[in-house]
Amino acid sequence: MTLMEKIAIDLKTALKSGDKLRLETIRTIRAALLEKQVEKRPTGGMTPDDETSVLISAAKKRRESIDIFRQAGRNDLADQEEKELIIIQEYLPKPLEQDEIEIIIKKIITDVAAISAKDFGKVMPLVMKELKGKADGKIVQETVKKLLCG
Repeated sequence: MTLMEKIAIDLKTALKSGDKLRLETIRTIRAALLEKQVEKRPTGGMTPDDETSVLISAAKKRRESIDIFRQAGRNDLADQEEKELIIIQEYLPKPLEQDEIEIIIKKIITDVAAISAKDFGKVMPLVMKELKGKADGKIVQETVKKLLCG
């Protein structure tokens, strides 16, 4: 089952159950995916990586909004954004644990023969390609720095 098929099914379920927040969040995700699909049409269509990047972007926007709303004292809006984030995360791949992330990074460091922090630029793009959608970029960056520096 493709992501768009799963979203269509979940959209119907949310509509029938009357869960307005879930319904609106799924509609927003669907709209973003359709927009990306139209954008990618001339180049051959959307790939699963494109779908994941749309979801990652939506989740990142929610996280940023949560921080901004908390700083402004608008906990009601922050709570709503958190609920939307939870719904979006249902469609993202399961995040990897820290030790799993380290294993993948160590393998890539070994493969490119990186030995110091100067090799960060060689390692990071390969790591991000491998871990896209499976790990938070900040955690990955910190882990790469830690493994290269010491």
